[in-house]
Amino acid sequence: MSDDFIIADKEFIDTSRIPIVTVETIDDFHAGDLSEMCDATEEAIQAGGGFGWVAPPSRSVLENYWRGVLLIPDRVLIVGKLDHVIAGSCQILKPPQNNEAQAFSCQLTTFFLAPWARGYGMAGQLVVEAENYAKSNGFQTINLDVRATQDRAIHSFETLGFTKIGIHPNYALIDGEYVAGYYFTKQI
Repeated sequence: MSDDFIIADKEFIDTSRIPIVTVETIDDFHAGDLSEMCDATEEAIQAGGGFGWVAPPSRSVLENYWRGVLLIPDRVLIVGKLDHVIAGSCQILKPPQNNEAQAFSCQLTTFFLAPWARGYGMAGQLVVEAENYAKSNGFQTINLDVRATQDRAIHSFETLGFTKIGIHPNYALIDGEYVAGYYFTKQI
């Protein structure tokens, strides 16, 4: 038997087909990237993890949103790829220059994964990449907020050492019902 196969629960698993997860900070979209980003965003929104969107907007709105992210100097886009296809992302939002009192901290925002990319460790890798970027750019603290209904994201943040510091009972309005939100922080 080849070393590329293992036995698990009496089934053969082809370990040479374990998906490749990569995470990187980008400042430009290359061929196909924008389309992949929009596809992953739409799927995440439909699965309930749309970083603010409840229903997918039109494709042109998504494309303009992602192009705009790359134009904003205080936003840093970090993408995760599964087998070289964009499957999720997060952003670091730097404080405005006039906010000297909070210049030590940044915000982790717009974190999402397409449903088909979950379970491969990409969430943790995205957060670690964000932390590394923040730390290497002089930030000491990362803050974030998330809907209370996003159990997987909450678990990931807690596993990665984020501390819940607050609850907002009317954080979001989904289908006419308020959803609580949690606020987290981490010293890096």
